[in-house]
Amino acid sequence: MADTMTKEQRRKNMQAIRSQSKLENKVSRLLWNKGYRFRKNDRTLFGKPDISIKKYKVVIFIDSCFWHACEIHGNQPKSNQDYWTKKLARNKERDREVTAYYKEKGWFIKRIWEHQVKEDLEKTTEELAQFIQKAKEHSS
Repeated sequence: MADTMTKEQRRKNMQAIRSQSKLENKVSRLLWNKGYRFRKNDRTLFGKPDISIKKYKVVIFIDSCFWHACEIHGNQPKSNQDYWTKKLARNKERDREVTAYYKEKGWFIKRIWEHQVKEDLEKTTEELAQFIQKAKEHSS
């Protein structure tokens, strides 16, 4: 199916997509305020985790409901369905590969959904803080 936008419109649209979402920034700000020090979107780690602490072997991914095909809130665009079906299926497959990689290497991995953050930011942040603390204690 042909693109319905001009090349210039498509370019501007794609430029607007950010590697860090506002939700990721809210979560990371609250964790930082709780005293946890970490890296965001570390390109040196497989899968470029949203939050990582190499010292404690912790990686956290905040998965968008759209891009990671959430069973509850994920929706598929009506146009160009072949492309989107393949794209979203590959994203889910990649998520499984990344999760398996870190588990195999003995890392602490946590995946949370965008809707969890939206529903209760404080609760989600507290769960992540407990997750990091558990990994920290395990590493000691």
